Amino acid sequence: MKIKQFIYLFAFMAVFAACSNDDDNTAPIMMDDDTMMMDDEIDFSGTFTQADQMGRPAVNTVFVSSASKDSFNTTIPSEQEAAFQAMFQANLEALSAAYTNPGDTNALGLDSESFTTLLATDVLNVSLDGVTTFFDGTNVLTGRALADDVITVELLLIFGGEDFMENPGLSNDNVDANDAAFSSSFPYLASPW
Repeated sequence: MKIKQFIYLFAFMAVFAACSNDDDNTAPIMMDDDTMMMDDEIDFSGTFTQADQMGRPAVNTVFVSSASKDSFNTTIPSEQEAAFQAMFQANLEALSAAYTNPGDTNALGLDSESFTTLLATDVLNVSLDGVTTFFDGTNVLTGRALADDVITVELLLIFGGEDFMENPGLSNDNVDANDAAFSSSFPYLASPW
């Protein structure tokens, strides 16, 4: 029994000794090679390379062909339209019958070329003086609120046709709310479960 108590006491002391009241705001950072270093030891000199592009959720996933993922992920947004719009348009037209005929448009009034021109520059637009929403029935792509149903909006614009009614089975992800309530104060995210 005394050995168990000693082990518990030793474990408690080890945990207690590992705690500190360090106010220097340094924290360990896990590196790609599973080594750990302090954030004040990181060398920020040199050249950094972008590894991923995800301005609008699912755009990269749906419209960029597998062989072009690395290229798209490292292309700066100002060059994306010229490099990828034609691929986006071909992939959109192959995916959705809503754009089969010349002149077919989505609920925004955009035909396949106009819509994919908008999507090919993968950035999240933000209105600085209006409503911030991905789509609220009136405002479109003016930002993104946490509770916006972004994937359903994208599915509606891809498959829904001019009135969002063309392909109802493909136009909704059927996830209508977050699994936990968002906070009413910063940072507004729901508590992790």
